[in-house]
Amino acid sequence: MKKIRPDLLFLGLTVFMILMILGITWGNYQFTKENPGGNDFISRWLGTRLFVTEGINPYSDEATLRIQEFFYGREALPNEDQQLFVYPYYSMLFFAPFSLIEDFALARAVWMTVLEIGLLVISFSSMAAVGWKPGRSTLIIFLIFTLTWYHAVRPLINGNPAILAAVFISLAFLMITRNRYTAAGVLIAFSTIKPQMVILLVPFVLWWAISRRKTALIISFSITMFFFVAISQISQPDWLLGNLRQIVAYPSYTEPGTPGGIFSSWWSETGSSIGIGLSIFLALVLLIEWIAATKKDQYWFLWTASLTLVITNLIGIRTSTANYIALMPGLILIFSIIQERWKKESSKIVLFYLITLMVGVWWLFIATLINSDQPWQNPILFFPLPTLLFLNLYWVRYWALNSRKMEIEELAPLKNL
Repeated sequence: MKKIRPDLLFLGLTVFMILMILGITWGNYQFTKENPGGNDFISRWLGTRLFVTEGINPYSDEATLRIQEFFYGREALPNEDQQLFVYPYYSMLFFAPFSLIEDFALARAVWMTVLEIGLLVISFSSMAAVGWKPGRSTLIIFLIFTLTWYHAVRPLINGNPAILAAVFISLAFLMITRNRYTAAGVLIAFSTIKPQMVILLVPFVLWWAISRRKTALIISFSITMFFFVAISQISQPDWLLGNLRQIVAYPSYTEPGTPGGIFSSWWSETGSSIGIGLSIFLALVLLIEWIAATKKDQYWFLWTASLTLVITNLIGIRTSTANYIALMPGLILIFSIIQERWKKESSKIVLFYLITLMVGVWWLFIATLINSDQPWQNPILFFPLPTLLFLNLYWVRYWALNSRKMEIEELAPLKNL
């Protein structure tokens, strides 16, 4: 049999990939034309477009009014989503290519294609980082789960940049496990396009890098952030003040986004006290675990980084369930340990997890849906995934340290815990 020339094979695969991406984008375009949405993308797309095409400050009242008129057809009422830009000024670097597309439905379709590819990148990079190698059937089911579970579909339909930030986070973790610290530092800086997702992760990464003397990571992160801030300052000197003003205003027109806020809406002062107690407890947990991770290797880093991302969503920092896509590395880390521990039975256990998360979270969303002028997600959706991962991450470590059935050295992902 005649062998296919490598260059022709590469060309064929490239053409196939391009055609597939174009096909997915066309399908997304048919969807976006018929289904309004992309609420989390509109402000970023139009805010960036107004700056690129007209030089309008995305934090200005003029930009906000233009976005509201596009969204509502009028100025927003005080109790409605104000559609503020909110994101850091330098995030426009990532939204700029999409802002050049005048037709919002098409821009949203292209953005959705990028996010769909991003969901796969998150999964594959996380699998590579933790060393999880599922069988073919488990892999296929997992990839279907990756694209269709609640915490992927919601940010995808809404066009939330959380998926892009999660891509940078998962790739940074992969680079760290491959000792490519310069790339890791750049990627961590990229992830700050949505600061609330990495507000605790960034200091932990830098703390760990300092303790391990990984100066390449620290320098590359610092240079990238300096570049972001410098171009923002040169272009719009008062951008930080405008950004902070919108961040402060954000909670006034949105639903509670912290456990304390949710508990308070349920149980008034008692709920508020519970929220404060939870925040103090989780802060102590983080302090202990960050100290424990000092000078430890990449595998210990991955466990603590995964825990940090989980706690970020529970400690009292304003969050959204869209941000939970960044918890995928922690979920896959758990799967990798299950595979090491149970081997032949691991596929069934992983399948149980996937079905539970897929069916359970979707059922909870539908069963608790709040119907007013438009359907709203019930705040109870904030708790299942991070709580499950918090408990399972500790179960994984406890088992790795205490199990007599298997030597810790056999556990590649947690061999030094």
